[in-house]
Amino acid sequence: MSRIAIFGATSAIATACARRWIAAGDSVFLIGRNPDKLRALVEDLGVRKSGEQKVASAVADLDEFAQHEALLAEAQTALGGLDVVLIAHGSLPDQRDCEASVERTMAEIRTNALSVVSIATLAANLFERAGRGTIAVIGSVAGDRGRQSNYVYGAAKGMVAVFLQGLRNRLARSGVAVVTIKPGFVDTPMTANIAKKGLLWAQPDAVARGVVGAVARGRDVVYLPGFWRLIMFAIVHIPERVFKRMKL
Repeated sequence: MSRIAIFGATSAIATACARRWIAAGDSVFLIGRNPDKLRALVEDLGVRKSGEQKVASAVADLDEFAQHEALLAEAQTALGGLDVVLIAHGSLPDQRDCEASVERTMAEIRTNALSVVSIATLAANLFERAGRGTIAVIGSVAGDRGRQSNYVYGAAKGMVAVFLQGLRNRLARSGVAVVTIKPGFVDTPMTANIAKKGLLWAQPDAVARGVVGAVARGRDVVYLPGFWRLIMFAIVHIPERVFKRMKL
């Protein structure tokens, strides 16, 4: 039985991950900002769990960095230790709004990058002392190259990806896995205002299946669905003189 803390537990992908982990016999500590959604998820998982499995939760605004260490400590106490930390919170900003407001841009960087760095740093120190554990972070393919349509969001995800590369390098000899998860388009409430069509769009549970598998195997970098690795390879290798004239 694994003991898993999920930051941003009420997001669509994280919720699907939690259900899969409960079905597998694991215990979860759920952290979310919306108390009503969190309560509903706890009740849902409570019905699904069995035996000695535990489901506990805490309401928190993860933009408040001072809470992060206490949340990890609470998760450890509630579950009797931690084996996995999944960081799954975030926001999808309106690029035009960010372009018009430095304050909005900085707020999005704080949510999508700096808060993740804070939690991952604390989890890394915790697991490094223990000599074991897995840190998994849901990033995005948007972080592979800046595009005019969402470069504030992409910059935040790119920062997280590079930070996790260094963290993975640091912890490689400590028995701690660092898993970077890069989904493409996913049909979730966060993308509700985007027209969804075509084969590039995935459902949350399909992505969650990939996340759970990547955590179990201690993978390094995972694109979900896998074809995004090829798509982003092509996009990253477009020459800048050409790329800057494209509308992406």
